[in-house]
Amino acid sequence: MEPAKTPNDILELFEKGRLTPAEAFAMIRKLEMNQPPVVLVRRAGEGKAKTVDEEAERQRRIEAIFGELDALIGLDGIKKLAREIQAFLVMQERRRAASLLVEPLVLHMVFVGNPGTGKTTVARLFGRLFNAMGVLPKGHLIEAERADLVGEYIGHTAQKTREVVRKALGGVLFIDEAYSLARGGEKDFGKEAIDTLVKAMEDYKDQLIMILAGYRREMNLFLLTNPGLKSRFPIHVDFPDFSAQELLRIALLMLRRREYHLSPGARQKLVEILEDQLEAGDPHFGNARFVRNLMEKAIRRQAVRLVDKPNLTRADLMTITEADLEVPET
Repeated sequence: MEPAKTPNDILELFEKGRLTPAEAFAMIRKLEMNQPPVVLVRRAGEGKAKTVDEEAERQRRIEAIFGELDALIGLDGIKKLAREIQAFLVMQERRRAASLLVEPLVLHMVFVGNPGTGKTTVARLFGRLFNAMGVLPKGHLIEAERADLVGEYIGHTAQKTREVVRKALGGVLFIDEAYSLARGGEKDFGKEAIDTLVKAMEDYKDQLIMILAGYRREMNLFLLTNPGLKSRFPIHVDFPDFSAQELLRIALLMLRRREYHLSPGARQKLVEILEDQLEAGDPHFGNARFVRNLMEKAIRRQAVRLVDKPNLTRADLMTITEADLEVPET
């Protein structure tokens, strides 16, 4: 490969897939020692010029979002999926540059799992990630449920659903407990909402990613009752329940971010509470949501315990004790 002498040479090599973004960025930095800043270059058929610096900034955004995703406790399968999607998108760009056949990009997803397993958090990160990758123009998240989509009379449902879709254009439409749209049978207005959503997926296939979410069993039954819908969601993501140790790590992280910590006795009590909750086998157990409510209640109980005490130390203000931990009412 002949050495690149100008920023334009580097960008051309990058566009042909012969350089990674990191390699292109490093090479342009070396040239900047003796040359003016990078100049704008237009890609064939594109109206907007891009620079190597802009591409490097985009790559930094992507890696920052991956950093947030990697910082989440557990969810190893979801993290692997995100890297697979990134690699697929990069390879599609390289195939396009080499005039090879490019696969159509369909990223509609089904998220299955119990409450508090991170479905909404991951959906929000995916929206930002797909925006940084150039898949979505905005990358924002619009959350919806049956009440946001289903109306009270004929024609009202389609109108409500189209309005929600309009707000989500450019980003991710996240529909929680999506199976509720089919709970009323053939005559229920939920079927009209489903039909409207399916049409929107076709009409706005380059402007919208739709994610259906809910309990594992109910979502599986929902998709079986509507085979045409299942085929439109090629990516199915399982969100497993957290283990007691993972929930403990989530609790410690929540407290650390608020500048609190557990006393040894409180830590042991928390482990026992978490193990008891998991052994109970409640299908509606809230996972990380349960932990968040437990920690927030502990902080309030600590405040009540300390409010009338004089001469409090910094350690007093930061420590959650065994007495502060009480399982929140469901």
